Amino acid sequence: MADMNLTRRDRPLGLAPASARDYRELARRRLPRQLFDYIDGGAYEEATMASNETDLRALHLRQRVLRDVSRLRLGTTVLGEELSLPVVLAPVGLAGMFARRAEVQAARAAAAEGVSFCESTVSICGVEEVAAASDRPVWYQLYVMRDRGYAEDLMARAHAAGCPVLVLTVDLAVVGARYRDVRNGMVGEIPTARRLVRALDLVTHPRWVRDVAVNGRPLTFGNLEEAVPGASTPDAFRSWIDGQFDPGVTWDDLAWVREHWPGRLVLKGILDAEDAREAIARGADAVVVSNHGGRQLDDVPSTVAALPAIVDAVGDDAEVLVDGGIRSGLDVVKALSLGARACLVGRPWAYAVAAAGESGVRHVLRILRDELEVALGLTGVGDVRDLDRSALVDGGRRAAAG
Repeated sequence: MADMNLTRRDRPLGLAPASARDYRELARRRLPRQLFDYIDGGAYEEATMASNETDLRALHLRQRVLRDVSRLRLGTTVLGEELSLPVVLAPVGLAGMFARRAEVQAARAAAAEGVSFCESTVSICGVEEVAAASDRPVWYQLYVMRDRGYAEDLMARAHAAGCPVLVLTVDLAVVGARYRDVRNGMVGEIPTARRLVRALDLVTHPRWVRDVAVNGRPLTFGNLEEAVPGASTPDAFRSWIDGQFDPGVTWDDLAWVREHWPGRLVLKGILDAEDAREAIARGADAVVVSNHGGRQLDDVPSTVAALPAIVDAVGDDAEVLVDGGIRSGLDVVKALSLGARACLVGRPWAYAVAAAGESGVRHVLRILRDELEVALGLTGVGDVRDLDRSALVDGGRRAAAG
């Protein structure tokens, strides 16, 4: 096990973290509340965010016995890349505010554990810094911006940095109402009293101040230095979002993306089978079944409920990935059994990097690996590539009906 660099005070009940959920508690203790809630929260009443997890939990694995599982194969191929696990670290905005140069630490951890890392457009560390620090190519996530020229420059930078995959996020034509961020002053008008509370929240977390605010500089949006000048404050972030996210984007804009991106193209934010078919027809190499972790439109289906119909609609024409609610290796097995090629995980690595930096991210990936091995061994499936709906009780019809 990697050195966790965690004091006894950091550890839940004085013990070492044993799951991704343990890292959530460690992150809650270490981060200022406004930053923890930014990672942890969802849109509106957070019903969809909750259903991402509860719908996964409602699926039951079929325990099978007396099958040779002495040799387990956990690796798979995603968009031509060999992964040691069917897992990709999802793009997480503002991650460099959770730990010192967090995107660099997470990319290093992913490379060390044999999986891919996806850099967010709104990362603190720029794509060049992250790519230079990683032993394997990183993916790049892009929003469709009003300023098409700036977006073209970002695609050129990502390609020059060696990124083989562009993940185009398509579910942010408008920004969902995230009530926790409003209450904490991350968005909306902030009265003077609330500003004082926000400042007090920061200074009462001295380890975060030392690690991030002091030693983590420069705290600028590394990929958006020209677009968002100055420090990476919530105000600067909100102003950029309000001015740049494009509600007028349509399917026709994919031709523009394809014109300027020579690598693999993935559309993230697909929840409807019709949209999945359209994405493939328009040139996407893969889709990510995603509701933005429940952070956009509330009361939409969980990703695991939407997954089976999208897999059936896409067939063998493209790869289907999924995110949302993945917290364990058992969840990964369930998602792959319903037809996903791999899972993107966001919050688990964000919690882990906030709690323990690079070693925390490596550890949470090893936890997923161990859980995945147990789930495969006890379902009698020796290879993740052989998982199908027969690994689930009733073939997972509960999710398909979700």
